[in-house]
Amino acid sequence: MADSDGEYVEDMSDDDLHDHRVTNGNGAGGKPGKARGKKGKSGHSKARWEDVKRSWEEVTEGADGSLAVGASLEAEKRRRLLKDTTPLQRGIIRHLVLVLDMSFAMTEKDMLPNRYRVTWAYAANFVKEYFEQNPISQLGIIGMRDGVALRISDMSGNPTDHLEKLKSFEGQDPSGNPSLQNALEMCRGALFHAPSHGTREVLVVFGALLSSDPADIHETISSLITDRIRVSVVGLAAQVAICAELCSRTNSGDDTQYSVSMNDAHFRDLLLAATTPPVTRTAAQSTASLLMMGFPSRTLVRGEATAICACHNKPAREGYLCTRCSTRVCRLPIECPACGLTLILSTHLARSYHHLFPLRNWVEVPWAKAGSSKACYSCLTAFPEPPRASKKRDKEKANDNDGVPTTTPMAPTPVATSELKGVSESGRYACTVCSSHFCIDCDVYAHEVIHNCPGCQSGTRGARMDDVAATNGVHEHQLNGTAMAVDA
Repeated sequence: MADSDGEYVEDMSDDDLHDHRVTNGNGAGGKPGKARGKKGKSGHSKARWEDVKRSWEEVTEGADGSLAVGASLEAEKRRRLLKDTTPLQRGIIRHLVLVLDMSFAMTEKDMLPNRYRVTWAYAANFVKEYFEQNPISQLGIIGMRDGVALRISDMSGNPTDHLEKLKSFEGQDPSGNPSLQNALEMCRGALFHAPSHGTREVLVVFGALLSSDPADIHETISSLITDRIRVSVVGLAAQVAICAELCSRTNSGDDTQYSVSMNDAHFRDLLLAATTPPVTRTAAQSTASLLMMGFPSRTLVRGEATAICACHNKPAREGYLCTRCSTRVCRLPIECPACGLTLILSTHLARSYHHLFPLRNWVEVPWAKAGSSKACYSCLTAFPEPPRASKKRDKEKANDNDGVPTTTPMAPTPVATSELKGVSESGRYACTVCSSHFCIDCDVYAHEVIHNCPGCQSGTRGARMDDVAATNGVHEHQLNGTAMAVDA
């Protein structure tokens, strides 16, 4: 029996709609078996728009030297780097609770394959980046679904535990409505015992347009202010009034803590931006204090004996002994299970130190000053030659071949970079201290990974001062980055 014309078919692909067409049996134009054979084993084929790969972003440089797409991608890289680098006092010992929306609103497909899958993938990236940037901090994860708050992982400084918990919940389907109040109350309980020398933060990923709360959420907001807990919200749909009020009141009127993502890439940037520690409050609200820490060394059990770690109660031959009570733990950083002493390594403090003295932004180098460098100072990648020098070289080669011009790679045609903020027309970026020139990839790597300038830390600034004094270092005892000027 043929289907009726008025029946509504939801989420059908082109092949499914072809099968749903009204025909007179197996006439001349009807071949339902062939169309149905195109489906996958699951019985449902993907729609064409679900396989979009943004092929327009893969455009390469043409013969005419067009760099429109390349310049846009370079501008996107620089946009993430051009931020305020003013040295400020920040809380490098953080206690943060990540709240994830697991409601039915996360099944929307405005982010492929859906919001829930994208959020779970970015949450795993957030956990890795959070402990990479804040190795001596703590993190907990809470979910919201069916009107209740669900504890995914407890407060811990071990990223492996959080990733395992996230993976165990990844296969579950979103359901119900979120309860923002229940999640915030659970966050209050998780942060209740956080010490005063650390920060208390909550990061909420909110995909719904409503919150199913059992009581007045404004009372919960007042309790958060009393407990000095800061709340930041990343929205996946439209702006919600209660979220804006929540962020504004808990952050002393700062409205920038509430953001709504425009696409999946913007969502990732907003989420990873929370890995930077917040600025500490005024001296009237927070007082400086000394914190006792231990710096143990890795030890190996002698002979064939096996020891038990106190953190996981598992046998281990290697580990760290607490400097106060000699309790064995297998990973650092951690709080000693016996005496409560914070155990870390010196490298953990070094990785947190760059937040206090961030690497200053490098400036764009115009063509007028680009002739002094031929390659990137860090990776030795060749820079494009200035347009005049390139034309002169091609003319000389043409004369050497008895006036017959040869095909040579031309310098890229300069694009209008005035509309693309932060993009250098010469492809060079200079450190404001040592004046060394770097490429865009080294610029991103230095500011996002090593947080130091290779030119300032190379130890050759003194030797290069005599040769290229007009190009490199003018501040003899000043460094750009977090390393101390011991040999300067």
